[in-house]
Amino acid sequence: MILTLTRIRTHTRIFKMKRRGFIGFVSAFALSAALPGTASALNDAQAKALVDNVVRDINKVIASGKSLNSMIKDFERIFVKYADVPIIARSALGADARRATGSQLNSYTKAFQGYIARKYGKRFEEFVGGRIEVKDARQVKSFHEVRTIAYLKGQSPFDVNFLVSDKSGKPRFFDMIIEGISLRLSEKEEIGAMLDRRKGNIDQLTQDLKKAG
Repeated sequence: MILTLTRIRTHTRIFKMKRRGFIGFVSAFALSAALPGTASALNDAQAKALVDNVVRDINKVIASGKSLNSMIKDFERIFVKYADVPIIARSALGADARRATGSQLNSYTKAFQGYIARKYGKRFEEFVGGRIEVKDARQVKSFHEVRTIAYLKGQSPFDVNFLVSDKSGKPRFFDMIIEGISLRLSEKEEIGAMLDRRKGNIDQLTQDLKKAG
């Protein structure tokens, strides 16, 4: 699986450029408002199977030979399929989501979905040949952690841990930990900064997200 991340501010010194790009590609799958708070019927095998499916689908896109625009569209479909997009978008918006109307949240969520697809999908071509290997899964409190190892050409392997729950009714990613760094928190910081620059105007943020990425 190919991963990329445009790291921001305090994280820019942590990863080398290629590794930073690789990591962020997956951050689209890694966001949620909070840890699951209720008991889960999900088991380790189901959590691992979800990660296996994401890896499989992303690898197919990378190997497809399609144009970049087509790959971005495929990536958006994968994002919608395996991620709880409304929860992810609301998490990125943070506390400001509580003051948004239902209509505003719907529009923002759709714009956020396209923004994430463009932002990270553009990096597909840079990391052909990279991969991620799924290792094992274990239950941690009310969620499951799927341990994987990511590989880049010319780089040392590094840990990527997927946190999975069925809080929304189906198995979905709610965070991913890259060498100890939560991508959920990274993306929340970035969207929060974008909203601050627009003086808290959610409608303006939504319009700008339609063109961003």
